[in-house]
Amino acid sequence: MDAIMSWLFSSEEQELYILDCMAYFMDFMAACTFVSLLFQNVPYGRYASSKYGFPVNVKFAWFVQELPSLLLPLCLVLWTPSSKTSLLPNQLIIAMFLCHYVQRALVYPFLIRGGKATPFASFALALVFCIYNGYMQVRYLSHYAEYPADWVTQPRFIIGSALWLVGWLMNIHSDHILRNLRKPGETGYKIPRGGMFEYVSGANFLGEITEWAGFALAGHSAHSSAFSIFTTVVLANRAVAHHKWYLAKFEDYPKSRKALIPFLF
Repeated sequence: MDAIMSWLFSSEEQELYILDCMAYFMDFMAACTFVSLLFQNVPYGRYASSKYGFPVNVKFAWFVQELPSLLLPLCLVLWTPSSKTSLLPNQLIIAMFLCHYVQRALVYPFLIRGGKATPFASFALALVFCIYNGYMQVRYLSHYAEYPADWVTQPRFIIGSALWLVGWLMNIHSDHILRNLRKPGETGYKIPRGGMFEYVSGANFLGEITEWAGFALAGHSAHSSAFSIFTTVVLANRAVAHHKWYLAKFEDYPKSRKALIPFLF
């Protein structure tokens, strides 16, 4: 792995510059995505369309597209040794990232019940994003991120870590509720109830947004912030779309329930 990195980059300064550019480009793409999503929903799940390519089995799509965000970082940590990976702040922030993708790549896909096939275009874009982001996040954290010796005791890290954990647990619990809406043999959509779904239509999205906001706060870098911003743009749009869909489909949908932010929005 070191040989590949040496072939790609002439110096550490050049690689760090590329990593920074990648973060700023993700910010730019977040802005472009925000504009494009004003006119169309992200085309997967209930919004899937054949015009975005042939259908890909949903379990296969989730497993393959998320796997690079686990395998590539593991390779970068294990096969390109760096003194940064021996430091506690770097270790804990990398662990946050890997913990999410262990669940998302190795657990979540195999718990899916039913689910619409994913259009190939959506699958391919997600795969590219996971490769891009997996490299950007963990290469920076494992080789370049520098934190004060007392970083893990500072409020920014403590609050960020707490937000990450709350968001991670909220996301997993909300996914569990969604998976168990239908009994064996049942089809069609139902109103999700329980947990944060009592307050918002996009509880699973709120969980993941909270998770990566905490990651960005704890990581305190352009790279983690760009990921959090991009995630918020995509998932906030999806939460609003779901909320409108539920209101149109179910006459008895709770009127007090908001789209994404409890009691507000």
